[in-house]
Amino acid sequence: MTSTLSAIAAFPTADWEWRGHRIRYSMSGTGAPVVLVHGFGASIGHWRKTIPALREAGYRVYALDLLGFGASAKPNLAYSMDLWAELLADFWQAHIGEPVVWVGNSIGGLLCLRMAADYGHTCRGVSVLNCAGGLNHRPNELNWMQTLFTSLFRTLVAAPVIGHLIFDQIRQPERIRKTLGQVYANPDAITDELVELLHRPALDTGAKEVFARVISAPPGPKIVDLLPAIQVPILVLWGEVDPWTPVSGVKHFEAHQERIPIRIERLADTGHCPHDDRPELVNPILVEWLQQLEAKFKILSEAQIDNRLPVPVDSPVAQESGSGVL
Repeated sequence: MTSTLSAIAAFPTADWEWRGHRIRYSMSGTGAPVVLVHGFGASIGHWRKTIPALREAGYRVYALDLLGFGASAKPNLAYSMDLWAELLADFWQAHIGEPVVWVGNSIGGLLCLRMAADYGHTCRGVSVLNCAGGLNHRPNELNWMQTLFTSLFRTLVAAPVIGHLIFDQIRQPERIRKTLGQVYANPDAITDELVELLHRPALDTGAKEVFARVISAPPGPKIVDLLPAIQVPILVLWGEVDPWTPVSGVKHFEAHQERIPIRIERLADTGHCPHDDRPELVNPILVEWLQQLEAKFKILSEAQIDNRLPVPVDSPVAQESGSGVL
């Protein structure tokens, strides 16, 4: 079986301490900064097909393991979208310090929207891939039977003994492979390497407690509540055969296309993780959009500098200059 380490061997990694906890991150390449944010249960290695493409296209690519996942620490604490947003904001402050493009899959996509909405000074653009609607289901999204089952499952997983037995079954490689078969459209993408990427962190001390905490965490903000506050361009990539986050979710973004530049790409025969399922589709679109975004940003910056035009105080250009007038 291919080792997890080989999946990210080409990406230099380092550890950063955040609030007393280890955070694993990667940075490679030079150029405009892009930050990759993984989804539930994933890690830096899930971007192993994306990082080389962005780096070779001339971008400085950051990726990190969210607290509780991958090689980052797994403390037993209250996990939430708020906690991870604070982590990303502090990571940006400590390691980047200039507007970035946030790119995220699933829960990571929702986090990226949160960064654009609530931490606008960090952001020059956002790309979401099969964006999750929440960290967990909201009560009104489930029928009574689903609500009962979910409550029972959360209680059992949180239990000291039976919880470990349940989690031990969930983290088995063949169980992981079966789940991937439900959400990946391309069977060739479900490799031993991918299974190991998801399996190995689940063996870490504290992984079961993190799982129990996360599945009981509040759902966080809705897409529809975040979008009105976002003022930067958005690229939406959505696999059309995703059973977890149906492609109908693009309607939330379509409602804002007249207000801000939003490009939507529906990807045929693609599942929940387009960047790993069909990188041959995703990478060219993402690189092209990034290049167009950078070209427009450069033209706008040069025009405002040449003409001393007023700049909206919440724009990335103004944030870089520290003033509403350049």
